[in-house]
Amino acid sequence: MSELQAPKFAARDHELMAAALKLAANGIYDTKPNPAVGCVLVSNDRIIAQGWTAPAGGPHAERVALASAGAAARGASLYVTLEPCSHQGRTGPCTKALIEAGVARVVFAGRDPNPRVNGCGARELEAAGIRVEGGLLEKAAEPLNRGFFERMRHGRPWVRSKIAATLDGRTALANGASQWITGPQARADVHRWRARAGAVLTGSGTVLRDDPSLDARRAEAGIDPQLGVKQPLRAIVDSRLRTPPTAKTLSLPGDVLIFTTRESDEAASQLARAGARIEQVGASGEHCDLGAVLARLAALEVNDVWIEAGARMNGALLRAGLIDELILYMAPKLLGDSARGMFAMPALASLTDGWNLTLDEFRKVGDDLRIVARVAKPASA
Repeated sequence: MSELQAPKFAARDHELMAAALKLAANGIYDTKPNPAVGCVLVSNDRIIAQGWTAPAGGPHAERVALASAGAAARGASLYVTLEPCSHQGRTGPCTKALIEAGVARVVFAGRDPNPRVNGCGARELEAAGIRVEGGLLEKAAEPLNRGFFERMRHGRPWVRSKIAATLDGRTALANGASQWITGPQARADVHRWRARAGAVLTGSGTVLRDDPSLDARRAEAGIDPQLGVKQPLRAIVDSRLRTPPTAKTLSLPGDVLIFTTRESDEAASQLARAGARIEQVGASGEHCDLGAVLARLAALEVNDVWIEAGARMNGALLRAGLIDELILYMAPKLLGDSARGMFAMPALASLTDGWNLTLDEFRKVGDDLRIVARVAKPASA
């Protein structure tokens, strides 16, 4: 597929890729760190097989569909939401399977940003005589795997900060009480977002104040029992190792990683005995270097980081330019100016020093409003 080609797709092509995107969404909870990919295999304008990527180590979407189709795949067209892989990873290259199956045409949404694949998959298929076309519904496909693309392109995870606030922008009373600002439907929605994430990250202050679980609970999320859910890594930024060994999150299934600036000591030993893994990172003043924390999570193949923290950590992340997206739940309540805000930071000198947002979505969730917004740097930066 030449870079200069601009394939014209028929309405039926759009329908079939939309079907593949719908299938890909089935994998958003358990394919990490692999991208969630879906595909449909078509012969004589009829879908003969379909699939989505299995959990890491299992077959990719293309191989699932090919196995289902068997000999009927010869001469068929395959619609897939990401360029087929061409390298040996946990599984064999999908390009090889497609060539051996005798598929005649491959249509994909967007190129795989993995430098081991980017463009190579398409070229390998073309060299084998397969008609290859890309770019169909590419913009619609990217949000499914935004974190994977961010990690592959820039070496860092996609960072979403979740905030529950009142209409006057308050997250807790002056005494710290915050349960519950939002309703049960919004809290269930949070569990679905947690389940999508590779890591849920918080600060030690939130652990001390709220003793949160930080896990993704299927029952509360209302996730289809037929879909797999891989628990996110639970990560705590704790420069002084204030997390108590009795913290609720340490007693739950799954991995807990605590980032600190301290050398290994008795506090670290106690937390390790309680089930946590302790890692030392560089310091930024008295605190952990949050950029180093995210870089380490990327090295651990975390694509998406879900932040559930207080105003101090959210403010530090925002000032450092490390929040990509806000997931803001606005409750129909007012708490007044004595209550706590969303971001703790120094006073700004000018309106141009503020952070601009791109508002992507407004949706009512129960009695609350969910706003999804991408964060831009201040105009003065």
